[in-house]
Amino acid sequence: MKSAVETLNPTRVRLTVEVPFEELKDSLDAAYKKINQQVTVKGFRKGKIPARVIDQRFGRGAVLEEAVNDALPKFYTEAVNEADLNPLGQPEVDITELKDGEVLAFTAEVDVRPEIEIPDFSGIEVEVDAIEVSDEDVEKSVEQLRGRFGSTKDVERAAAEGDVVTIDLEAKVDGEVLPDGVASDVSYTIGSGELLEGIDEAVTGLEAGGEATFTSQLKGGSAEGKDAEVTVKVTKVSAKELPELDDEFAQMASEFDTLEDLKADSRKRLENMKQYDQATQAQERVLEKLLELVEVPIPEKLLADEVQTRKHNLEHHQLGQMGLTIEKYLEFQGKTVEEFDAETSEQAIKGIKTQFVLDALVNKEKLGVDQEELTEHLMRRAASSGMSPDQFAQAVVEGGQVPMLVGEVARGKALAVVVEAAKVVDTNGEVVDLSDEDEEQVAETVEAAVDGDDEVKADEAK
Repeated sequence: MKSAVETLNPTRVRLTVEVPFEELKDSLDAAYKKINQQVTVKGFRKGKIPARVIDQRFGRGAVLEEAVNDALPKFYTEAVNEADLNPLGQPEVDITELKDGEVLAFTAEVDVRPEIEIPDFSGIEVEVDAIEVSDEDVEKSVEQLRGRFGSTKDVERAAAEGDVVTIDLEAKVDGEVLPDGVASDVSYTIGSGELLEGIDEAVTGLEAGGEATFTSQLKGGSAEGKDAEVTVKVTKVSAKELPELDDEFAQMASEFDTLEDLKADSRKRLENMKQYDQATQAQERVLEKLLELVEVPIPEKLLADEVQTRKHNLEHHQLGQMGLTIEKYLEFQGKTVEEFDAETSEQAIKGIKTQFVLDALVNKEKLGVDQEELTEHLMRRAASSGMSPDQFAQAVVEGGQVPMLVGEVARGKALAVVVEAAKVVDTNGEVVDLSDEDEEQVAETVEAAVDGDDEVKADEAK
């Protein structure tokens, strides 16, 4: 077999392959054997029909076609390996010559990973939010704990701040009730700020059976960001009875003996949460800076396939579960098809670029993934998918997705290398030390960048 490679552009090549006919012998034998098992010829036992009879009855062309179809993947793979290519997706194959007894020649055009030069990234600098926990934050945390140990008592009076009301909600946009805009028997604490803006004012002063209508910008759902006309009906008003904030409460609600110790622990917990958020923010901003440093050509077909996958997942999975069409979703979002396509394409480009750059860095730094790292990652992915580790592992193996998981872990390690080399300061000008960052957390940051926003996120392995 002879092969040659022609570079069509930085992300696409054409392989020209020429195969001497004698190298097709195994595939020809397999073709005759397969046809033998499929046809019947009078006078011959099934599977014992001579090759010359098959040629006469069914045509040598049918045998050649079967043999070539069997042989092409093998010769294509050999040519790819010989040229040391990293193909992306399936090739477009064209048989240019097939002479019985002489030669088989074909071309195969395929997208390939571009060659990426990783620049010096040691000069990357980013700013992140400072870790600041105020006394007010601590008091709010303790109050939330106190609320969990409180009790409620139904009252026959107008609702006031701090009361728990049971409500029914209905949200309309442009006079039309949203498919996901109706909710019943929702429990809400007035003043908690956990629902819609304006709801506290709407329900305050209402007794059971009372209702009010207000306008609010929706925080989530199919019409996120749109102004909706919301009707709220109060079905029950309950007053909260909270325990006293003292040492006795601390002993009841925690392992601490004093209220001060409980508050100190709450402060520490809040600091840890903010530290986690700070690290994620640093990783995201370092990744953005790294991507800005590298020019990455994007294969057109790969991009088109990725955009199509994201659209499919949104339309047939997430929106389908809400009973929405893509047209209605875009209407609620206030976006045109062109704007949606542009956003999806931009997210897909970022995801592809992130994979290419971090994969190149993995190779440059010779980063490996051991069994323990892979197992930890699998456990986290299983938890996020709602499957047991055994179920998820089985799905991954059966779907041939182990290399995908290995790649996710390796890319996380690559980003960790860049983050460790970067200078990270907070808004107070203090240097942030991220040398002990959680590798799984970094892997999550990479996954988010690769998958894009939730609305166009690819399905988990199932």
